[in-house]
Amino acid sequence: MHTSALRRRVLLLRRLARRAAQLRGWVRGSEVAVVLLAVAVGALVGLVAWGMGAAAHGLQRLLFGLEPHLRLSAATRLPAWQLLAVPALGGLALAGLNYLIGRWRQKPPIDPIEANAMHGGRLSLTDGMVVGAQTVLSNGVGASVGLEAGYTQVSGGIASRLGRAFSLRRGDLRILVGAGTAGAIGAAFDAPLTGAFYAFELVIGTYSIAALFPVVASAVTAVLVARVLHAGTYAVETAAPSVVDLGTYPLALMIGALCGLSGIALMRGVGLVEALLARTIPFAALRLGLGGLAVGGLALLSPVALSAGHGALHVAFMTEAPYWPVLVLLLVKAASSIVSLGSGFRGGLFFASLLIGALGGKLFAGLLALWLPPGPDPLLLSIIGMSAFGAAVIGAPLAMTFLALETTGSLAVAGPVLAAVAVAGLIVRRLFGYSFATWRFHLRGETIRSAHDVGWVNDLNVGSLMKREVPVAAATLDLAAFRQRFPLGSVTRVVMTDATGRYAGLVSVPEAHAAPLEGGSLATLLQLEDRVLLPSMNARVAMSAFEAAEAEAMAVVDGPGRRVIGLLNEAHLLRRYGEEVEKRRREESGLASV
Repeated sequence: MHTSALRRRVLLLRRLARRAAQLRGWVRGSEVAVVLLAVAVGALVGLVAWGMGAAAHGLQRLLFGLEPHLRLSAATRLPAWQLLAVPALGGLALAGLNYLIGRWRQKPPIDPIEANAMHGGRLSLTDGMVVGAQTVLSNGVGASVGLEAGYTQVSGGIASRLGRAFSLRRGDLRILVGAGTAGAIGAAFDAPLTGAFYAFELVIGTYSIAALFPVVASAVTAVLVARVLHAGTYAVETAAPSVVDLGTYPLALMIGALCGLSGIALMRGVGLVEALLARTIPFAALRLGLGGLAVGGLALLSPVALSAGHGALHVAFMTEAPYWPVLVLLLVKAASSIVSLGSGFRGGLFFASLLIGALGGKLFAGLLALWLPPGPDPLLLSIIGMSAFGAAVIGAPLAMTFLALETTGSLAVAGPVLAAVAVAGLIVRRLFGYSFATWRFHLRGETIRSAHDVGWVNDLNVGSLMKREVPVAAATLDLAAFRQRFPLGSVTRVVMTDATGRYAGLVSVPEAHAAPLEGGSLATLLQLEDRVLLPSMNARVAMSAFEAAEAEAMAVVDGPGRRVIGLLNEAHLLRRYGEEVEKRRREESGLASV
């Protein structure tokens, strides 16, 4: 009886395994299935946005004694001791959390952009949980950081885990990770188009029809779930004129140029402060504590220094003020963001850049009003500045354009906003070359400038392409013996080694047979004595080495020991590289075969 029950269980498990394999096969081969996965990811992401937003706001209410409807950056009656103590002690608490995490996980988290660029969309959900907790704590204690970094990290991890569970192809997994981040940003700002184009521009790195359906499905689903839960995350609401004068376009171009230059200054400021604090204060806990204290000191000037700045942005849109208080608010917010990120608080610059840009647009309008009263519409220039500065820092011009459109509901603002973000993006691209995310990668020593899939190039390395069984001979061999050992037609070239077995060069077999025996020597026929490849070199580095050596084949050695481990032909390298490029192109266009 026991044996019969065990047999039934084994048969049931086998049947379930076959069904699971069939389901994975269907998902891998069906575009509709990927869209359905994206819908599931969007639903989970909507829950994440609601949960993280509620946790951060709940922490602020607990620590600062806020009323439920009040945002921290608009709270003007907080006692001075609370403004100084909470961010400083919060920094120490974050240092303690980081210490515990460091004992558990030594490897730094991989960002969704980095995952899509280098790892084919493979992203750790555990890392997402870690970054999410750090971001909620940083935002909750008042550091000038947004939750969007945590949203995208957790959402990308959910998408990657689900995609790997169904064994998605590399291209589909990258799209699903992008769809997860689209849902995160869409739910964060109640703006599905903004989320979708954020994913296209920053996380996927390109727009394609194959990516359109899952990305939009995830963004829309996440927004709907967040609305049902009344998440109230970062939704920006403001009015805008229904008609825009043509004179606004030159002003938009000027604002775009100023935002581009200011965005570069802000990003460089974060890197400089981070490097300066690391040199002068060796203890991370002390850096975080002093950073929190500095943010609290800035909050004594204005609460705009605290948290992401949602309440302050609403006030900036809805109220009129002279230019000089606006200038003070702008400088306070920029300084608090630089200090927060430079001292080690975890979070993003997304919302802070929107607030700084809006204040910059209002400042520009106020200065023009002094010169040519009554001046342009400050609300319109605030919207233009918000989008342009966001494009300069975040690096997603179309996403920022759609954010302005979804924020205002006015098609009239789209034209000047698009002009401003184009100028800002162009200036940052030409003078700086990085968005904030890729600038952080650069400071860590990475070479990533976008989410374009370059990880496959590193996977396609010399070690995987070389021929391991190669003809080898001692360089001391005489010419006659060499001819006898390697007759014409047997091989094309032979790797020569010295008396210690180290690489000495290559000899062409046809040239060896053409050389005269009288006075002929293998030493005179050696080629590429100082030109070798290493197995870790990727395909692009190897192609550059072939071009520099003007060679058709090169030996592969194990490193400083120069022990020969293989031989690589340039023709084989170019053929395999071309095949991989074509494969990626087909994946991006949705034409990849199952």
